[in-house]
Amino acid sequence: MKFVIVGKNMEVTPALDSAIKEKIGKLDRFFAPETEAHVTLEVKKDRHKIEITIPVKGGIIRSEQSSNDMYVSLDLAVEVIERQIKKYKTKIIDKHQDGGFRKEFIDHDYMEEETIHIERHKQFDMKPMYPEDACVQMELLGHSFYVFCNAETEQINVVYKRKGGTYGLIEPEIG
Repeated sequence: MKFVIVGKNMEVTPALDSAIKEKIGKLDRFFAPETEAHVTLEVKKDRHKIEITIPVKGGIIRSEQSSNDMYVSLDLAVEVIERQIKKYKTKIIDKHQDGGFRKEFIDHDYMEEETIHIERHKQFDMKPMYPEDACVQMELLGHSFYVFCNAETEQINVVYKRKGGTYGLIEPEIG
């Protein structure tokens, strides 16, 4: 596995670099040797955040964790990724393609595939609105996200609450 390690508002020390390569390197048994793990470390006040992104054929495996210690954040992030890989193996890879994973991983059964059961189905009228208005509507409903038709682009968008009280906007990529 190859590593791309970046530090924001901090310097990646040799000890931290070594710990990252050791911990994420344990996931090497799942991936093909040419797979790249993108690791971003960031320190804001007393929060140590780590983002691990591993692109695979047809998708991405990602974990973002933060705590008051970078090594704890690293352990949590690696644990989440390993759990995701094992739990959703049959959903992230097609048995007929390697998807960037090792053959041993594809052939090994980790757990029974969980069935997805849609509990509730909703339909609603979607009037065009601006992202800021969608955020207000989301707050009024008490939801953590809101799907709407963007009045500027006439595309379906999603606004969502982020950590720290900010908002995010998801838009389709055109082109």
